[in-house]
Amino acid sequence: MNKQQKVNLAELARQAMIDRGLKPDFTAEIKREVAALRKPGFDDASVRDMRDLPWCSIDNDDSRDLDQLTFAEPADDGSVRVFIAVADVDVLVKKGSAIDERAAHNTTSVYTAARIFPMLPEELSTDLTSLNEHEERLAMIAELSVGEDGQTSDGDVYFARVYNHAKLAYNRVAAWLDGEDDMPEKVTRVQGLAETIRLQDEAADKMRAHRHENGALDLETIEPRAIMSDGEVVELSREKRNNARLLIEDFMISANGVTARFLERKGFSSIRRVVRSPERWDRIERIAEDLGERLPPEPDARALEEFLVRRRKADPMRFPDLSLSVVKAMGAGEYVLERAGEDSTGHFGLAVRDYAHSTAPNRRYPDLITQRLVKAASAGTKTPYTDSQLHALATHCTAQEDAANKVERQIRKSAAACLLANRIGQRFEGVVTGASSKGTWARVFDPPVEGKIVRGEKGLDLGDRVRGKLLAVDVERGYIDFARMNR
Repeated sequence: MNKQQKVNLAELARQAMIDRGLKPDFTAEIKREVAALRKPGFDDASVRDMRDLPWCSIDNDDSRDLDQLTFAEPADDGSVRVFIAVADVDVLVKKGSAIDERAAHNTTSVYTAARIFPMLPEELSTDLTSLNEHEERLAMIAELSVGEDGQTSDGDVYFARVYNHAKLAYNRVAAWLDGEDDMPEKVTRVQGLAETIRLQDEAADKMRAHRHENGALDLETIEPRAIMSDGEVVELSREKRNNARLLIEDFMISANGVTARFLERKGFSSIRRVVRSPERWDRIERIAEDLGERLPPEPDARALEEFLVRRRKADPMRFPDLSLSVVKAMGAGEYVLERAGEDSTGHFGLAVRDYAHSTAPNRRYPDLITQRLVKAASAGTKTPYTDSQLHALATHCTAQEDAANKVERQIRKSAAACLLANRIGQRFEGVVTGASSKGTWARVFDPPVEGKIVRGEKGLDLGDRVRGKLLAVDVERGYIDFARMNR
């Protein structure tokens, strides 16, 4: 074993959290608060009873913090009524508590190969506030209708008692929906569950097609996940898109829109998630030109989507690399204050105007803020946050999300460096993922890892194909250094 692989990635991850201003641990005060918590009662008359519906969760095989359940049923007018249940986290995580203040500091869970740093204590996020299988829970419901053309209604938001009848996994559900495997056994046990999942799949397809017609970008990037065994990195796996993942993604996009419009109708300010017009549209134009295509001189989501559809068909193997280049050129998303009645910046990549993160309150603080706003709006009480507080929180959440992404990226690179430690001198094919005054980076195709081009980088730009020789790795710092090679 190479000595590089003996680095403790879990400790490395913990130190990276501290270095980025994030808190890796929970204080004694938080632990005392958690110990005093009890399951909430169900005596609120305004809370609907929807436990008998065949709700299910569809998530990763190893997910334990379950934020959403879904259900759909046909309507008399030919549309489909869609229901998304989101865990009621606010019922136990009270604003201003020690648990809440720690969550407000980090603002997100941080996922690394060696260790997960949850935003909330696991006693909450994987138990008391998780929509666990065969458990009764309180939830925020986003309800909407999907027409034959994929258009959705403004919808409604309210609270209900729900029951998760089956915890399902993306890959297994997708294999069944695609006809590659039998129906999952858990689905066969619950009356009406198979029918509602198929209906959800059909509704999601229609919503997705409608969004793409309006310019939503069909992107597919590779996010490798390090597989650990006895504390060592043994493999980098690629999570593939499939019907089940797309179903949940589309439902969550819709739920976020329904929630944003609900708050606007109620006259409440909120925190929106926005992606502005691409920062480097000129680079996206040049990438298209290199592939023999032409895009308009000004950002145009529909034209970009049509270009991406053509490229996916023409070169599906390299489409993730093109997607990554486009994502990098577009720039990062951010959280912003939106006052009721103001024009929304919207989300360029999703081609939606109204978008407020609301579907993952166990692991994202903006979603918990949104939930509290919805509760106040539903009850007709005063907003729990002033505009100035929401603005400050939006700015803080954006900054902390960036810090969390850097921690995750650093540990991904450290894990990749572990895997490549014995391959110094080998040559790799890749694509440039970043080019600025700070340096030039590329992601190699196999294994899918990113490193810095430290020799011969002059003249390279985002999206360029490149061939590199692995010069060195540094596991502790997550450095992977390449020299550009002539073809």
